[in-house]
Amino acid sequence: LAPFGSPLYKTTYNNFAPRVGAAFQLVQNPGRETVLRGGFGIFYDLGNDTAGAVFGPVFPYISQKVLFGAAAPVFPLSPAEAAVPLFSRDLPAPIQVIAIDPDLKLPRTYQWNFAIEQSFGANQTLSASYVAAVGRRLLRQATIGGAALLGNPNFLSTSVLTITKNAATSDYHAMQLQFQASYTWSHSIDIASTGSATSDAFPSGFDNPQIDRGPSDYDIRHALSFAATYNMPTPRTGSFGKTILRDWSIDAIYTAQSARPVDIIYFHFTPTFGSILARPDLISGVPLYLYGSTFAGGRRINSAAFDGITPNNQLRQGTLGRNSVRAFPLSQLNFAVGRQFRLKELANLQLKAEIFNLFNHPNFGIPNRALSSSTFGQAISLLNNSLGTGGLNGGLNPLYQLGGPRSIQMSLRLQF
Repeated sequence: LAPFGSPLYKTTYNNFAPRVGAAFQLVQNPGRETVLRGGFGIFYDLGNDTAGAVFGPVFPYISQKVLFGAAAPVFPLSPAEAAVPLFSRDLPAPIQVIAIDPDLKLPRTYQWNFAIEQSFGANQTLSASYVAAVGRRLLRQATIGGAALLGNPNFLSTSVLTITKNAATSDYHAMQLQFQASYTWSHSIDIASTGSATSDAFPSGFDNPQIDRGPSDYDIRHALSFAATYNMPTPRTGSFGKTILRDWSIDAIYTAQSARPVDIIYFHFTPTFGSILARPDLISGVPLYLYGSTFAGGRRINSAAFDGITPNNQLRQGTLGRNSVRAFPLSQLNFAVGRQFRLKELANLQLKAEIFNLFNHPNFGIPNRALSSSTFGQAISLLNNSLGTGGLNGGLNPLYQLGGPRSIQMSLRLQF
């Protein structure tokens, strides 16, 4: 342990974050303008979530004892079993420590884009863009123990050490087309998709971060969005008909996306590390999916295609790659109809009825990815309930997410 007063990691003072952008009008003919745009920037993260974990319920801030396994006592506990463990800064046996690499650097992302825009008249523009974001020195937590700690007199083989290092990377590249619609063709690859993803323990030592390199949790290869607004013409009727039928409009937004990735896992319990998450082995020649009308979305992931029992009971990542299985695509049409009442020159009243998921098309969420579960490979919720529930869990409230059942809302808005 470092002496009192030691910083968690060394402060860096060279986090230079420049941003530059440029635009050039190549063709200036009215209604036929051509514009080239480009930009580049460097951005840094702080890693505060990882730093806070160091002061969690682990040594040297608490002292604990765990009674489990075949020798676990039964209630009522004996005085010795129920005795509160003594608190000490001396290294206990076993020990669990959360630490940060003292030479940790702030994670950084390089972002750049290049676009060409072509006008077609005064109100229409076609835009084609190349967008990229490359993350380097990203944070990754690895938990080690067993043989990896042998040779260090401060730790026993049953000790556990969780350390945060700059061991993750990410690469995102996309082509974006926009012309009264938006289409994105992209691919995102990384080692960790969150601020400090955790890799579980392996007795052989630090696991190789490259074995986790695969599609990002949010890797959606294709995304299409189309929006349209139509101001309905006032029919040629009498004054009463014009009063009722004028100033109406309809809106529609259609969204389609390819399937999100699924990371298949299984749980393995060891006395040293407790319950460990690992990826299973992939069994060749067995189909990954089963199809049938009895499955939500018409498909489920085939549990027979994976083996969660590693040879000789060794702790290792299986041959199945991270996020190498896919869930379900998304398709949804939202529709609205409304009318605007002109009150004064600078004020109006807007009445609108909005229908989300007009055809009530079911969009299913990420299937259960725990191999040992009885519902493994099956979708157990709609997509809107698997994208986050707001609050501490992140994301929007499911009411406002894509992929929910049909819902209707009425609104009355005063604009001035």
